[in-house]
Amino acid sequence: MSNPAIHDTIDYQNLHLSDWLPTSVKEMKALGWDYVDVVIFSGDAYVDHPAFGAAVIGRTLQAAGYRVAIVPQPNWKDDLRDFRKFGVPRLFFGISPGAMDSMVNHYTANRRRRSDDAYTPDGRHGARPDYPTIVYSRILRELYPDVPLIAGGIEASLRRLSHYDYWQDKLRPSIILDAPVDMIVYGMGEKPIVELAGRIEKGERISDITDLPQSVVLRPLDEMPIPDSDNIILNDWKSCQRDKRLQSLNFKHIEQQSNRMHGAVLWQRYGNQVVRVNPMLPPATTEEVDASFDLPYTRLPHPRYKGKRIPAYEMIRHSVNMHRGCFGGCAFCTISAHQGKFIASRSADSIVAEVRQVCRMPDFKGYISDLGGPSANMYSMHGKDQSICGKCLRPSCLHPKPCPNLNTDHRPLLDIYHRVDALPGVKKSFIGSGVRYDLSMHHTGEKEVDEANRTYNRELISRHVSGRLKVAPEHTSPQVLNLMRKPEFSLFHQFKNIFDRVNAEEGLNQQLIPYFISSHPGCREVDMAELAVETKQMNFHLEQVQDFTPTPMTLATEIYYSGIHPYTGESVFTAISPEEKLAQRKYFFWWDKSNRDDILRSLQRLHRPDIAAKLYPAYRQAVSKSRRRR
Repeated sequence: MSNPAIHDTIDYQNLHLSDWLPTSVKEMKALGWDYVDVVIFSGDAYVDHPAFGAAVIGRTLQAAGYRVAIVPQPNWKDDLRDFRKFGVPRLFFGISPGAMDSMVNHYTANRRRRSDDAYTPDGRHGARPDYPTIVYSRILRELYPDVPLIAGGIEASLRRLSHYDYWQDKLRPSIILDAPVDMIVYGMGEKPIVELAGRIEKGERISDITDLPQSVVLRPLDEMPIPDSDNIILNDWKSCQRDKRLQSLNFKHIEQQSNRMHGAVLWQRYGNQVVRVNPMLPPATTEEVDASFDLPYTRLPHPRYKGKRIPAYEMIRHSVNMHRGCFGGCAFCTISAHQGKFIASRSADSIVAEVRQVCRMPDFKGYISDLGGPSANMYSMHGKDQSICGKCLRPSCLHPKPCPNLNTDHRPLLDIYHRVDALPGVKKSFIGSGVRYDLSMHHTGEKEVDEANRTYNRELISRHVSGRLKVAPEHTSPQVLNLMRKPEFSLFHQFKNIFDRVNAEEGLNQQLIPYFISSHPGCREVDMAELAVETKQMNFHLEQVQDFTPTPMTLATEIYYSGIHPYTGESVFTAISPEEKLAQRKYFFWWDKSNRDDILRSLQRLHRPDIAAKLYPAYRQAVSKSRRRR
């Protein structure tokens, strides 16, 4: 059971430096310690909050009885004093490179260097290197060659096997070949890291620990077994370098095993060595998820940042995450590769206790910015028959159609909303995470469930929108949406009708803000032109848009790299060159006068005067006059 009292231990009026994990030797000694068990090097600023990975792992190890220190954003360019200050830990060094892949954090879709970093004080850039997993581990290995070195987090997790790196525009090996770590703990790492600490403490050598769930290790080639139902042998590194089709085939296995309840061990050969990827643990129980979120986080940045603003923290400081995992399986998304597709939900008591803690924050004004999760409305959802889920290899429970075994009942979620809104101090709770409207609109044929889901849509729109509700149809083209594993655009039309009707009935003036992606695999320029027409007809001037950015371990990235769909073997067109990408992106901004002439020339080249006429009525009139003159 959850322990809400843990949250009540935080007194925001009387916080002391000792309420955070130590970041300096001075802080360590103030706690009465003369050593630490684990030192975590983080690519992010240290924010003691359950949304920041270093804090989660640090607090988890602390709860297990270990002494943990954090070195946030160490200086890797000077005399390396940040890497030396705590000396040798009793158990191991940990590397938590950041809440985002460093290359996504540092570069735009056009490979241009960003000028800011949301996970750094005052948003300044340059506080972490590219690929901190590699940079930090090489420094630590040189300084402390005999100390176990463990990497985790998004960057290491999603690069655990051979992968395409968009920023270097080449296939790269498993990151464990470039980063001299003893082990990668991938995914949500609380259980594996505690087990690992316990085994090292009992005297096991790190080189002998090869069976830890959710771990990646580099082993001698002679340990690779004959393939069977428990061991999948992937195409080896050299073969993947020679033939993109073999890399594509690997991805199918990787994705399927990441989304299995009980996966197989994956093996990939690199010369005379082999990378072993042990399967994910089954989804965490409610008690296990509660235990993580109920740890005594201050929910605040470390006092060392006093007077400085950390943008990523500002976005979530008054929000509460209710669950982990996502069964949407979108082709461009990495959530299931890291958190799994099975939903692990917190108890209502744990969620309410955290909201109470937010209410006590000195700067809280009564508004919860987000009661959400990776997808806001998947809370407490799972298969009706779990034995079916245990055998399932589908990467998505929603595409091409919602699985008939999926329980889509939104009543547990509504109960949470009602409990939170009834709390003293809460004026309103908003839903800032993405909502899967195909889930809330799904007709099950079960009267009570369908009625509850209709109620959810109405309450979401009338009570939980802070003026603008963001949803992600992503595209309008049927073939592109199918490759994206997203529902048909007609469903967005239906949801917009519901949104408009509820606004009218409630006397509200709220906006529906759709997200769209250009240059996704399968998308051609004419698809973007048709997107422009359809969204114009719906009276949208698009603002939440992006050019597709290939990131490691997604279906869309594998298609982008190989030109082949891993599941069908068919060739798929993808815009690759900057010119092709720009030619697609401009249609988002058809209404900008500076784009008009270029778009008209492009539509003439595409032989689509019908689209030109729909986008620019003046163009149609001009053509009509020209024809009359002739």
